[in-house]
Amino acid sequence: MNKYPINELISHREPMILIGGLDDFNNESATCWLDIDEHSAFYQTDKSGVPAYIGIEYMAQSIAAFAGAKALEQGKPVQIGFLLGSRKYQQTQNYFKNGSHLKVKIVELHKESSGLGVYSCEILNQECMIASAQVNVFLPPEPQDFVGMSEKQ
Repeated sequence: MNKYPINELISHREPMILIGGLDDFNNESATCWLDIDEHSAFYQTDKSGVPAYIGIEYMAQSIAAFAGAKALEQGKPVQIGFLLGSRKYQQTQNYFKNGSHLKVKIVELHKESSGLGVYSCEILNQECMIASAQVNVFLPPEPQDFVGMSEKQ
């Protein structure tokens, strides 16, 4: 497994790259990480953390990193993807607290040739699950059809 910088794996750019990196991946799953501190996007000083609902985006970016790493391993370009929604997002706390080192684990449950995919996702802090969801995404088979869509309209 190659190690890739996160900015090579996802289509986001600073300041919207919310995860720190990809630790591990295989054909069906991946583990990403991020650190919460006062420089984290969406950090709320009065709460000393990031609202836990941002966890959906951490999950989505982890799925994107997984897809990007798989593409690069196959000699293909990283493509744009779309977060369609989530089911059963559950959290054990309202904020991801300052100083936390979070792991985001994703497992591909279902993938169609049309580009639709379903992933089981968990966010862990010190090996304790603090958020979970099933996340639905779309990775278009012909990504060039979606790049610059707003320019065509």
